[in-house]
Amino acid sequence: MNLLAAVGLSAGYGDREALSGVDLALTPGELVGLLGPNGGGKSTLLLCLSGVLSPRSGRVEALGRDLAGLSPRERARLIACVPQRAEAPFGFTVAELVRLGRYAHLSFWGGYGPRDLAAAGRAMDEAGLSDLAGRLAAELSGGELQRALLARALAQEAGVLLLDEAMASMDVAWRMECFDLLRAKCRAGLAVLTAVHDLNLAALYCDRLVFLKHGRIAAHGPTAEVFRPELLSEVYETE
Repeated sequence: MNLLAAVGLSAGYGDREALSGVDLALTPGELVGLLGPNGGGKSTLLLCLSGVLSPRSGRVEALGRDLAGLSPRERARLIACVPQRAEAPFGFTVAELVRLGRYAHLSFWGGYGPRDLAAAGRAMDEAGLSDLAGRLAAELSGGELQRALLARALAQEAGVLLLDEAMASMDVAWRMECFDLLRAKCRAGLAVLTAVHDLNLAALYCDRLVFLKHGRIAAHGPTAEVFRPELLSEVYETE
C-alpha cells in the first residue's frame, strides 16, 4: 500500500522547471533518503509532496486520493513535515510549539485533550526536549530548534514524515540520535522521506535511496544496490 506517491510529477518556479516527470512512492515502514547536488529538485519535490507547491503536471496521491482535493486539516493528518530552516514563533515555549502539531486533531472548539497532551509529551521525550519544555523557542540553538520542529511533526501522528535537511544544524551525536529515532518510528509503520547531504548517514540508515539531478531521478533503489562509488561520482560530478 502506498501512503504517498508522486505520479509523473513536474513543477517549477516562473520560467524555471525544477522537477520533470518524477515518479516515487512511499510505503509503511521504510526510511528513504533523498540525495543529489544542490539545485537538483529535492526541496521542490518535498514541497509538492506536502501540498505546499502545486505541480505543473502529474499529481500527488495520499492513500490513493489526489492530494490537491484534500483540506489542510486532512493533509496534516496524513503528512507531517520538518523544514530545513524555520523561524521560532515569537513568545512560544518549546511545549507550546510542539503542541501545534496537534492542530489537525483538535475539535471544532479547540483545546488540547489528554491524548493531545500525551502525544506532545511523548514527542518531546523522544526528541530529548523534556528539560527544555518551558524555555522560549526563540532562545533555542539552531539544532535544538530543529529537534523541536521534529517533535512537533511527530506529535501529528501522521503516517508520512517528510524532512528537508532537518538535521543539518545538529551536531553529529544528535544527528545519529534522530536517525535512530526515525528508524524506530519506521519499525512501527511510519514512512519517512528525508533529504540529506550526509552520504554516510544515508548509507547507514536508509532502506532506499533516491538521487535527484537536474529535476529528474538519476538513480533509485535499495541502498546496498545504488550506493556505489561510480554512481556517486556520476551524480555529484566528483570523485
